[in-house]
Amino acid sequence: MNKHTPSAQTLISIKNLKTYFPIRKGIFLRTVNHIRAVDDINLELAKGSTTALVGESGCGKTTLGESILKLNFHTQGEVEFSGQNVMQLTGKDLKQFRKHMQMVFQDPFGSLQPRMTIEAVIEEGLEIHYPDLSQAEKAEKIARVMQEVGLSPSVLERYPHEFSGGQRQRIAIARALILEPEFMVLDEPTSALDVSVQAQVLNLLKDLQAKRNLTYLFISHNLSVVRYLADTVAIMYLGKIVEQAPVETLFNNPKHPYTISLLNSIPDLGEQKPFEPLIGDVPSPLHPPAACNFHPRCPIYLNEEPGSSLAKKCTSQYPEISGDENCYVRCHACE
Repeated sequence: MNKHTPSAQTLISIKNLKTYFPIRKGIFLRTVNHIRAVDDINLELAKGSTTALVGESGCGKTTLGESILKLNFHTQGEVEFSGQNVMQLTGKDLKQFRKHMQMVFQDPFGSLQPRMTIEAVIEEGLEIHYPDLSQAEKAEKIARVMQEVGLSPSVLERYPHEFSGGQRQRIAIARALILEPEFMVLDEPTSALDVSVQAQVLNLLKDLQAKRNLTYLFISHNLSVVRYLADTVAIMYLGKIVEQAPVETLFNNPKHPYTISLLNSIPDLGEQKPFEPLIGDVPSPLHPPAACNFHPRCPIYLNEEPGSSLAKKCTSQYPEISGDENCYVRCHACE
């Protein structure tokens, strides 16, 4: 299946977005530190495109997705959707905006209310945003979206526990689609599924994107899935994007040592290359390393002579962007 060709029009523009969670201690709960889950992110999402957000667990991927949708508190920055700053919306304006952006969560078992029928799960959004629709109109919309995701409307009276993981994720996708959004955050939507079912759900997402001209932010740590689905890839480490490029550019010519390490950690049975795991664990976002926060794990830095000009830079300055807004890297070794 060919990739969907996105429009060049920007749908979402993220500018200097920060989400810091305060650490409070003492009787008066004084703020003593912050977890910098999302730290000065700039990102543009083209209409009809898929941007993949890749990184290890704990790097801030899900928090970024939730911050874009204003599902959690953000500290600073802007998220412009069709020219409107989402971060300034409140009350009725925020409710109106939510129709245009939806999220599909990672866990197909925990994201559906077990005491509600599938019809009630999907209908809930219509009741909130389109209360004037008649029951017949709601039923028609629900039946149509069920068919779109490959499920029969005849199962609408069943409960979530009666479905497989793949079917539940289709239901979650239907729940998001019922409001006809333009943008969807897909938070590792296939990671809890069997490989054969993953392929079916990925193909469904591609078909829906082509049909509806949807824009996706696809959060994942599975690089094989990312290469299949994405148009652009952003690599995230400790709350920051360290490299961004078109998908084939990034896979064929990665620049950042973190990106290279992630790609080298993928087993390749065809070439029978040795497995090269990434050194160490992701540091705590509460106490990140100084300057370039990847340097304690970086193969380039670890092979540098102590005291060299590059080693000094890595431990004293955070790297600036090299490249342009569509293809860039943050690494002193790439300057």
